[in-house]
Amino acid sequence: MLCVESSHGALFERESESTRVSLIELFTSEGCSSCPPAEAWLGRLKESPGLWRDFVPVSFHVDYWDGLGWPDRFARKEFTQRQQAYAQKWRTESVYTPGFVLDGREWTGWRTSPPKRSSLKPGVLRVKETAPGAFTVSFSPTTEGGGRGWRFHLAVLGNGVSSNVKAGENSGRRLTHDFVVIAFQEKQTATNEAKFELKPPNELANGRLALAAWVSRAGEQEPAQALGGWWERDR
Repeated sequence: MLCVESSHGALFERESESTRVSLIELFTSEGCSSCPPAEAWLGRLKESPGLWRDFVPVSFHVDYWDGLGWPDRFARKEFTQRQQAYAQKWRTESVYTPGFVLDGREWTGWRTSPPKRSSLKPGVLRVKETAPGAFTVSFSPTTEGGGRGWRFHLAVLGNGVSSNVKAGENSGRRLTHDFVVIAFQEKQTATNEAKFELKPPNELANGRLALAAWVSRAGEQEPAQALGGWWERDR
């Protein structure tokens, strides 16, 4: 992936190549005792040469574990709904954690190695921070078609953030998370561009942050192209 660094202080500006960058999604919960090994695997992707170039990892914390003893502070209902939408598309009756999705498809082979670089060429995705926390995300598809528009997604990812879990299946454990979604927006447009205003919660703004963006066809959830990178903000 071609990354164009901004010369304007800490403002983020990057663009992908036309070759597809895979989106790795992990659906997880601090209330799930089976999830820490999956999150540890995801965290090790920080050391992979394919990070941001070949794949973008994001970790969505779901809320359906919250009623079983421990309320996950990173969990959001919309993340659960995202996983449920995948399950509905796959005609699966239930959702589970840890659950991996690779480019919109259920992925059970995550324990082996990160995904290899795709040969598909969907187009170029761009993210430009025009002012602190204000972003323009645009997509130039390789081939036009459909005329339905696009659904753009932008996420702030926290890294090295920890929780002392005091109840539930992980009671007594200190859990550390990487690539965890701490702020998220999506917008559907009839054009190839969307504008966002997105900032991390104040209590999580001091860790190492990253940005992840991806684009899907309007009305679809499977990503067509993704982009990500470390977000070095002015403190």
